Amino acid sequence: MYPARIHDEFPAPSYRGNQKAALSDIRAAFEGGNDVVLVRAPTGSGKSLLARAIAGCARTAGEAAPEQVVDAYYTTPQVSQLDDVAEDALLEDLCVIRGKNNYDCILPGETDTPVNQAPCVREREFDCQVKHRCPYFSDRAIASNRRIAAMTLAYFMQTAGSDVFGKRDVVVIDEAHGLGEWAEMYATIDLSPETIPMWNDLDIPNVGGLDDALSLAERVESLAERRVKELRGNAELGPEEVAERDSLNKLRSDLSWFQEDYRDPDSATTWVVDQADGEGAPVTVKPMNPERYLKHTVWERGEKFALLSATILNKDAFCANVGLDPDNVALVEVGHTFPVENRPLYDVTQGKMTYEHRDDTLPEVARSIVRIMARHPDEKGLIHCHSYAIQEQLEELLEDFGVGVRVRTHDKEGRDGALAAWKRSKNPDVFLSVKMEEALDLEGDLCRWQVLCKAPYPNTRDSRVARRLEDDQWGWYYRTALRTVIQGCGRVVRAPDDYGATYLADSSLLDLFERARHDMPDWFRQQVDRTSDPDLPPFAPDRALAGIDSGAKRRHDRSRSRSGGGSSSDHPLSDVWD
Repeated sequence: MYPARIHDEFPAPSYRGNQKAALSDIRAAFEGGNDVVLVRAPTGSGKSLLARAIAGCARTAGEAAPEQVVDAYYTTPQVSQLDDVAEDALLEDLCVIRGKNNYDCILPGETDTPVNQAPCVREREFDCQVKHRCPYFSDRAIASNRRIAAMTLAYFMQTAGSDVFGKRDVVVIDEAHGLGEWAEMYATIDLSPETIPMWNDLDIPNVGGLDDALSLAERVESLAERRVKELRGNAELGPEEVAERDSLNKLRSDLSWFQEDYRDPDSATTWVVDQADGEGAPVTVKPMNPERYLKHTVWERGEKFALLSATILNKDAFCANVGLDPDNVALVEVGHTFPVENRPLYDVTQGKMTYEHRDDTLPEVARSIVRIMARHPDEKGLIHCHSYAIQEQLEELLEDFGVGVRVRTHDKEGRDGALAAWKRSKNPDVFLSVKMEEALDLEGDLCRWQVLCKAPYPNTRDSRVARRLEDDQWGWYYRTALRTVIQGCGRVVRAPDDYGATYLADSSLLDLFERARHDMPDWFRQQVDRTSDPDLPPFAPDRALAGIDSGAKRRHDRSRSRSGGGSSSDHPLSDVWD
């Protein structure tokens, strides 16, 4: 790596905000001998541009000795972030590669078939005459030979050990704050009718602990191997059989890794097992602190690493979570350039939104939202509902209060389409969202205000969360929730001249700010310290609808519709990622 050229590799014609100073600090951190640099950069810092400059410091083939690795990876957990990179003219030399299911086959009669179900994976010994023109294999070949290959973190981890995407000089991970939790999610093993076609042949026992889970894993792996051999014996497979084969192969790999890791006395991984309904019920085997998994899928993939995020809140805790030595890691702090008065926090708390208090608190939250809507009659708003259950209750309450014409929702399957429709709308609609605290850019009039309905604490019914709290890891618990809040607060203010208000509806948010204050970035602490009570108009639904045209009201009266709800994930960070 050549950190000295980091400014020359910056892709924009000029710097804005603190970008120049940030690049100088990043250069100094790498030149100081650190293999990993954490870059804590708030919303609007232009992290993708910083990431491109860092990736450009990687050795090239002409600069490297034969035994040295070259080039760089750019990766992010967020698909939407990768989409933004692909569409940014300043980042056109980042060569994007996606998973097979994102590409269509080009063979006659197969043009509506995704590549992961095409004849090349359905038919044994199929010889594709147009593989050199296949959109997936073409993109993969191009990305593998380009200076900077860009991909999602999921694809990056899945290609560990690949001959095509081997080790490179520099790896840049954008939105890296949840790296440890992402690894836990990818390494989690679900044993259920959805993942095991021969579920009824298993006679699932009551899994009382990890030894029972190990025995079950051995049996499932054996059955899966037998079924895969049967499928391979067929000359041609249908799309459903292809999906079954690929799913079983992944399951076999995961189960093998679990057995090997659990038996390894030197492994740092702690495993936990869940079976909510006892004998015959699905089983989930989950890793904690998956250092070994990250070592194989991430840390062995490069020589130098840059991890960027607004919410890497505690360097030592982050390093412990992902298996890094903090003595070999530098933290670069990038200051916020958005005026604090443009991103106010308002206290409209109505009580606790915990499960036992929700039925009493939520109606008061809904009344406050009506008053907030009246304060912003001509401006779009976003409600972070935390869960589909809260979303459904809140929609019903707002409908009962007479403001349903201004409300939009989404379900789990149609979230992207509903979000796009809301963003296109010219009306001051209010969007009841679930799990949209991250990777959502609502600059300008796309959204001028938002409400945080509930403190997003991890689910204490999840075995990983319970285990951490048994180990007295309350700092992790509060940091996880704070991280989601900070991410959520950044959705509506995206530029130095942008502005947007965030309303706090759950009193537990104020408690969270006190408990996690020492982990707050300075710029967010300033925001919290300025929290005030807003001057809201009285409860008057008619005033909340003042900006809605009469035609929209008539259409709503004729046909009230709602997208169906969805089930929430039981992962401890299901409120952060879908």
